[in-house]
Amino acid sequence: QVQLVESGGGLVQAGGSLRLSCAASGRAFSSYVIGWFRQAPGKEREFVAGISWGGGNRYYADSVKGRFTISRDNAKNTVYLQMNSLKPEDTADYYCAARGSSYPLPSTSTSGYDYWGQGTQVTVSS
Repeated sequence: QVQLVESGGGLVQAGGSLRLSCAASGRAFSSYVIGWFRQAPGKEREFVAGISWGGGNRYYADSVKGRFTISRDNAKNTVYLQMNSLKPEDTADYYCAARGSSYPLPSTSTSGYDYWGQGTQVTVSS
């Protein structure tokens, strides 16, 4: 089992940057695929980015490609989401999620993940 805690959210102007962190506790963090999702008010939770065990495979939603970068530091049990060129439509609660160790690659579906953090709010002003 793994526990996840997100941090790094906040208020930023359009065009600005934020770096979100997802800190994990528990055993064998390096064997968990991690995904970032977001949920805007009145909308469904959507996939943003995912990273495989060793970081060699990274997936991104089309809406964030070229602007967001996911990375992980297994020694620190942390996954990061660097968000650049932020837009007002990026405003949402951002969640990280862990996928069970039987699966080596990220899933773009919320049902593909077993553990979730509590979320961190990102607000991008125009």
